[in-house]
Amino acid sequence: MGQWFATAGRRLARVWRWIWAGGGDRTPWLRRILAIAFFFLLPLPVLLLLIFRFVPLPGTPEMLLRLATFEPVHYSWRDADEISPALGRAVIAAEDQDFCTHRGFDWKDINLALEEHRRHPDKPLRGASTISQQTARTLFLVSTRSWIRKGLEAYLTVLIEALWPKKRILTAYLNLVDWGHGNYGAEAASRAYFGKSASQLDRGEAARLAAVLPNPERWRADRPGRYVAGRTVHLRGQALNVAEDGLDWCVK
Repeated sequence: MGQWFATAGRRLARVWRWIWAGGGDRTPWLRRILAIAFFFLLPLPVLLLLIFRFVPLPGTPEMLLRLATFEPVHYSWRDADEISPALGRAVIAAEDQDFCTHRGFDWKDINLALEEHRRHPDKPLRGASTISQQTARTLFLVSTRSWIRKGLEAYLTVLIEALWPKKRILTAYLNLVDWGHGNYGAEAASRAYFGKSASQLDRGEAARLAAVLPNPERWRADRPGRYVAGRTVHLRGQALNVAEDGLDWCVK
């Protein structure tokens, strides 16, 4: 077995020298670019996802951008058992009620969004991102709108669904999501808006946090206006349905 590994290592080293140095006098720039692109598209994301399946995530590209522009960032990782179950149910109710049954993409919701856009082409295409898609995007990408980013997001969503269980995906989402004003994740949002830890959130507070997710910079969970208050009441009822109908079975 040791001899096999040694032989395989020598062959890989020869392949790498051919890719990076080439066999002639000219520098193989195209091969180098393709090798770097391959590394960032496959081995690196897979390696990171395998590591972060078990260890806390240190942050996101968006957090780094805020820090680079000297904007405040509040973030504290919490494991699944340190976050109130009410928040998970409220977020599933608000963002992705088929979270436990789909494999990363809610094709029913995507088709509805496309049909709505066909009927009203002047309106912006409604987002139909699942919790898995939002987690993949938040973990690896920045919030820019382009078809390239959407393609990368879809690819990363496939990886995250293949390498992580649903409970880990939801835990990462609750820890990384932007709740506005530099507060990232359940713990920072709970401390900022309610003065308590994420484990102590009640159903009403959890519903309020879920209610402001579409626009956390404009809406406040601690000072809800009429729209957020009404949406909170609706989400409390939907969260109860999530619990009663077992729509959160994959994260219990």
